[in-house]
Amino acid sequence: MIGNNVLTSFQLPESLYADDVNAILRVTQERFGIREWRLVVLTNEIHGHLGIYSTIGVKMGLRAKEILEAEGYADEPSIISYAGSHPPISCMNDGLQISTGSTLGHGLISISDTGEANPSALISYVKGKQNISFRIELKDVYRKQIEKDILKGINMYGHTEPYWTYVRQLALKYWSTWDRREIFTIKA
Repeated sequence: MIGNNVLTSFQLPESLYADDVNAILRVTQERFGIREWRLVVLTNEIHGHLGIYSTIGVKMGLRAKEILEAEGYADEPSIISYAGSHPPISCMNDGLQISTGSTLGHGLISISDTGEANPSALISYVKGKQNISFRIELKDVYRKQIEKDILKGINMYGHTEPYWTYVRQLALKYWSTWDRREIFTIKA
């Protein structure tokens, strides 16, 4: 269930998307579904740029809800994010909130700033009389790829406008090719 609270539909005409986003629209929707598409679009509009970790956060939150078999925003898990509060990894928190409905305003997400930030979260959920809890974490191979790519961008561009264009291109690539069912480890 996708669920809309304000809009009656989220099928926007392709002409409304930026050219680079429009280029991945059909294949990404076919591969990962309209639900993921919608959540990545909403997250990155709120996030202020098309980002890598905000997109990873959407994929993580959506995967967690699939594992929990939790459909709508009434089925919101409690989350402790280990992404910290400093970019770029902390950007994952925006994606987690949008994809799960477990927002700061609902009091259902907290950010752990103890230890080194990493793209993982502890998900807790009560289903009937059953308490479910697991940790979901971006696999090392994907985390290392992001780190390598970001470092390359910093070395090439610093934090200039071309750097942000480079990050956008990476986010589009990861969004359209990385499968949420394959990029995370789940630990009980």
